[in-house]
Order: sequence, then structure tokens, then C-alpha cells
Amino acid sequence: MQITTTDLGLVARVTHLSKQFGEGPGAVRALDDISIGIRRGEFTAIMGPSGSGKSTMMHVMAGLDSPTSGEVWIGDTEISRMRDAELTLIRRRRVGFVFQSFNLVPTLDVRGNILLPFELDGRRPTADESVWIEHLTQSLGLTSRITHRPHELSGGQQQRVAIARALATRPDLVFADEPTGSLDSRTGREVLALLATAARDYDQSIAMVTHDPIAASHADRILFLADGRIVDDRGATAAEDISRIMLGMEAAA
Repeated sequence: MQITTTDLGLVARVTHLSKQFGEGPGAVRALDDISIGIRRGEFTAIMGPSGSGKSTMMHVMAGLDSPTSGEVWIGDTEISRMRDAELTLIRRRRVGFVFQSFNLVPTLDVRGNILLPFELDGRRPTADESVWIEHLTQSLGLTSRITHRPHELSGGQQQRVAIARALATRPDLVFADEPTGSLDSRTGREVLALLATAARDYDQSIAMVTHDPIAASHADRILFLADGRIVDDRGATAAEDISRIMLGMEAAA
């Protein structure tokens, strides 16, 4: 009997994942035979020096890029060999995204931006989903801003909208790419606390790419990449210790 991703308590996994850009002597091996899983209800940070492969790993795991070799699974669905149309549906229905630049639609108000994944999927939220969305807008402090457009919101409020949008469809996994990079430190801490709460209280799985030790210190687990390989996998770690690890990796690079 085949052991599934769900059997392993994971929401996503990669096995013997490699990604190469280019051919011949100038080829760059961004990922080199990685096998790793993202656990359900866990906030995972992915760290590494510039060029370590952390963003490439996120893009491949999210179905935004294809692997050169190996397997990529979202739940019990292998997405490695899917066509673009199939991948689009997977990303729309089972993956959420939070970006550094928020990526809100400027002509839509807060409610319209939160409901955008449903609009793109050609449907309206179910009754249960509507209750969930109402809960999200309240818990993220967006109720009084629900008819405001992005330009009327602060950076922190815009990122809260992006988080609500990412969580609205209850995806298997939310990928956060440097989600606090455009925010001041206080607002950044608030956003990180929200992501941690989503993992702890909503059983939401989150994988965050970051270079910031303070951001990573909010995570339950930290994966360190160097030269396309996972070189360390540890639980919650203080920012000072993360900084020391990163400095050591930079010195060895």
C-alpha cells in the first residue's frame, strides 16, 4: 500500500527535487536533490543566503515553476507533471499566497479583494465560507474598512487584506514571500503574529520565505538552505541564534 502525503501528516512534500536553469557549462543547479515535507498546521520559515534556492523551492512547491527532476505533491495530488491549466486550478483552489508587495487589485475594495479567489474560480462562497470570511475580516480588524480601496489603507492593513484573501478558501498551504519586507518593524511584527495565529488557531499550514531572523523567529520550524540543499531543519529558534546560523552560512558561502 502506498503511503500518502496525508498519511504522513503533511500538506505538501517534495522528493528528490532538483531544479536546473540553463544547459551546459553555464547551467545553474538551484535545487539539488531535496526531500522535505510541510506539516499540517505548522508555520515553517525557509531561510538561506542569497542564491541558496529558497525562492525557487517555494515557486516549485507552489506550482509556479516546474522541477527538472523529482516529485512535488500538494496533499495527495502530484503536481510535478501537470499541465498549466491543471496547475492554475490547483493554485486557485488549494494554495494561498501572501507577497511582499501585497498584490491587491487597486480598483476593488477590501471585500472584493478578499473574494477575488472565488471570482476567479467562477463561483460564490458557500454559506460556511461566508461565515469564515466574516470571521476573518473581524479577527483581522478589517470590518470598518471593508468598502475601502487599497490606496485608502496603510501598508499593514493592505497586508491584512492579502492574508484574509489567502486564507479565505481554506487552502492546503499558504506561501508567504517576504511578507514583512515592505512594512515597518512594528507592523511587521503584527503581521507575523497573525500568520502564527493562523497556524495555531486555524490549523493553517504556512511556508514563509524570508531573510529576516526576527521574522523567522515567529515560526514553529525553520529550514535552512545553502547551495540548493537543506543544511539544517530545526524547531522554533530565537532570532539571535538564527542570526548566528545565517552569518556562519554566509561566511561559508
